[in-house]
Amino acid sequence: MQTSLKAIAQKAVNDKKHRFGNLYGVLNKDTLRSAFYRLNKKSAAGVDRMTVIEYQKNLDENLENLIQRLKEKKYKAKLVRRVFIPKGQGKLRPLGIPCLEDKIVQQVCADILMSIWNGLFISSNFGYRPNTSAKDAVKELSRKMLYGKYRYVVEADIKGFFDNLNHEWLYRMLEERIYDKAFLQLISKWLKAGILNEGSVEHPVKGSPQGGVISPVLANIYLHYVLDMWFEKAVKPNCTGEAYICRYADDCAPRRRRYVAKAA
Repeated sequence: MQTSLKAIAQKAVNDKKHRFGNLYGVLNKDTLRSAFYRLNKKSAAGVDRMTVIEYQKNLDENLENLIQRLKEKKYKAKLVRRVFIPKGQGKLRPLGIPCLEDKIVQQVCADILMSIWNGLFISSNFGYRPNTSAKDAVKELSRKMLYGKYRYVVEADIKGFFDNLNHEWLYRMLEERIYDKAFLQLISKWLKAGILNEGSVEHPVKGSPQGGVISPVLANIYLHYVLDMWFEKAVKPNCTGEAYICRYADDCAPRRRRYVAKAA
C-alpha cells in the first residue's frame, strides 16, 4: 500500500493539475488489512455492535466478503450511531460512530485523499496531517508572535463546522483532483448515511460526522479551499506588511501587521 500511496503523492506534487482515476482499485485485501490493524481496538462500536476483537476472529473471511461487495458495487454504508460527549461549559459535542467495516474502508480512502492533498496544503496547516500536532501549531504561532512584525492577532473557531459542511461544494473540491466516480460515490455514501439518534433515523443533507475516520481529511480539504486559499489569494494581496494564518483543524489565528484595502 505504501508504494501506491507514495506514487500517488509524488504525482500529486509534481503535477498539481492532475486528476486521478482508478483510485477505487487501491481498495484491495492488502490495503484493507493494513487499515484494519491501524484501527483503535478500544474505539466505540457502531450500530451493529461489531468490535475490532470480534471481527479479527474471522479476519480473512470477513475481508474477503467485504472485498467481494466492493468489487460488485454492493457495498453499502450502514447507519451512523449518534453519541454525545462533554465539551466544556455544560455543552455536549455530537459524535457519529460508523460501523467497523465502514471505518476500515474509510481509512483506506482517507489515506488516498491525504496522499493527494497533503503536499498541496499550506505549511501552516497543522491539523489532521501526518507528523503534525497541536503542539507544532502552538510552537509556530509562538515563534511568529515573538519574532514576526504583527500588530493584530485574531483567534477564530468555526462554530459547528463539521455539522454544517456543504456537500455540494465538497464534491466540487474533490473533483478538482479526482474523476474516479466509484471512489467519489463511496464518499457520498458516507456523507448521506443515516444517523441513528435516540431511536430515530436522521438523513443528513450537510455535514460530516465527527467520529468518522474520513471526516478529518474531508474537513481539511474543505478548509484548504475556503479558508487557507482565501487568505492566501484574497487577504494577503490586499495587505501592507506581513500577514499569516496558522490553522489547526477549524481553529485558526490569522495575524496581520496592517490591513489596507487596495484601490480598484
